[in-house]
Amino acid sequence: MSRRRSGSGHGSGGGAAPTAGRPAGAGSGDGLLVLIDVGNTNVVVGVYRGEALVDSFRISTDPQRTADEHSALLLPLFQRAGLDPADAEAVVVSSVVPPLHPTLERIAQRLFRREPLFIEPGVKTGLPIRYDNPSEVGADRIVNSVAARELYGSPVIVVDFGTATTFDVVNAAGEYVGGIIAPGIGVSAEALFAKASRLRRVDVKKPSQLIGRDTSTAMQSGFYYGYVGLVDGILERLLAEVPEVKNVVATGGQASLIAGGSRYIREVNDLITLIGLKLIYERNR
Repeated sequence: MSRRRSGSGHGSGGGAAPTAGRPAGAGSGDGLLVLIDVGNTNVVVGVYRGEALVDSFRISTDPQRTADEHSALLLPLFQRAGLDPADAEAVVVSSVVPPLHPTLERIAQRLFRREPLFIEPGVKTGLPIRYDNPSEVGADRIVNSVAARELYGSPVIVVDFGTATTFDVVNAAGEYVGGIIAPGIGVSAEALFAKASRLRRVDVKKPSQLIGRDTSTAMQSGFYYGYVGLVDGILERLLAEVPEVKNVVATGGQASLIAGGSRYIREVNDLITLIGLKLIYERNR
């Protein structure tokens, strides 16, 4: 199956510095839009000017890191890209790590001089949530679903490869109807390394052949083909239950690795979460 990979190019431009403490939606419209996606493993920061993604940065997630420490990591990354944090027009945050929320708020206020918009109940997403308890749905899952519906139409399935692997479904009516959560491939590998003392740690990657000729390649084959089997087994069942799916799109750290062996993933889009955050920001201006 042919498979597309989606992404946005980088651009540049100037902007006026905002007044300290102004809310996320305020601004003249030509400044920087700072989008922060906080996962259990990594924090991804995307910076837009208008419709152009200017740059993006990735740092590790650490709930013990202070706002000043986060700022000390982010400021050089902005400077290296020729960007001034004071040019931020708005800051939008999706986070699945609640202990970091006060820290993220201080970062937005001190580094970007903005009040952040958190993706949480009450924020306009334009996506009806048909979940028994909507407040339980992770912000990243909603954001991804918003972007997927906008980009590909509905019904659509999003597979996000992170610490957990999530499968999210938007039905033909454009409603988020739920999904499936499975252990991520990295978590699965770490569990085996921790419990099997004779099995040494190996990289998770596609092996050169199916049948391993030593312990390391046998483990790699098990990790890779076992996980591709998990993903395709779930997708096969979802596609049987949700007819006429417009697209099955993958994102996250291991998306390209697993999509390469999948029969059902049609596209890899590394920017889908940032696109979703941008769409939600525009609906809340």
